[in-house]
Amino acid sequence: MLDEVERWLEHRSWSAEDRPLGRLLAAKRDTATTVSVVLPALNEEETVGEIAGAIRRELMSQAVPLVDELVVVDSGSTDRTAEVAAAAGARVVHRDSVLPRLPALPGKGEVLWRSLLATSGEIVCFIDADLREFDPRFVSGIVGPLLTDPGVQLVKGMYDRPLGEAAGQGGRVTELVARPLLNLHWPQLAGFVQPLGGEYAARRSLLERLPFPVGYGVELGLLVDALHTVGLDALAQVDIGVRKHRHQDGQALGRMAAAIYRTAQLRLARGHLVRPRLTQFDRGENGFEPRTTAVDTEERPPMIQIPEYEARRAA
Repeated sequence: MLDEVERWLEHRSWSAEDRPLGRLLAAKRDTATTVSVVLPALNEEETVGEIAGAIRRELMSQAVPLVDELVVVDSGSTDRTAEVAAAAGARVVHRDSVLPRLPALPGKGEVLWRSLLATSGEIVCFIDADLREFDPRFVSGIVGPLLTDPGVQLVKGMYDRPLGEAAGQGGRVTELVARPLLNLHWPQLAGFVQPLGGEYAARRSLLERLPFPVGYGVELGLLVDALHTVGLDALAQVDIGVRKHRHQDGQALGRMAAAIYRTAQLRLARGHLVRPRLTQFDRGENGFEPRTTAVDTEERPPMIQIPEYEARRAA
């Protein structure tokens, strides 16, 4: 590990307990900083209500006004995600209603990108909507450094990720794809425990300058681009405990890995894959049958380049 990264681990890695809520509220009041929380959601009726409800109760009360805005961006759910989220106190925005002149592309990154136009907070916190046993410190922990340290621009959550009953076995794509890529090509980022984690927060002034891969590569892309934009010392991570969520099957993980590799490859060479497609196999009646899907290759430009966003800033 680079000496620079070892120093970074000492000075830019914290625990959620390092910043009590009272300290965060005082810093928020002193700096008049607003905080938006975004939950990207697709068919998450079983979990989105618990998450939204906990944030409303614990972080948006008169006694603890840490979060100013809670938005669930629904990317085309066919279940009761929107209804459950609204009943829990979130403002629900449909992906297609944000920037309707641009037809929406499928993918999580697309939803996160559009959420910048659907929110107004100076700090934007992203939380995955499939978390189980959600703890509000997932939010308070990762926004804490942004409220108390003006030099911090982006904060990732770090946590244990159990796989079933096996402790620490989650994050398979992280260990098999993302971590090797980062260590080999961006060794300054080798200190991040969960580089692909969906729980992170950043200053709007940074996010609006970054391109967003529309699919699974969004977390790696944002992290790499943030490093090049603001430098390692502006990045941080906070231990928020244990993260439990729905795990993907092996083929979904393969598609995720391909998109992440593609995102890394674009940043290494800004070139083009010869064939940005992935073939996987299912056993059918006549043996193994190939199934080919496209690898996410689209990226949205920095939001600050979008006329509607710039018009809202000027209003």
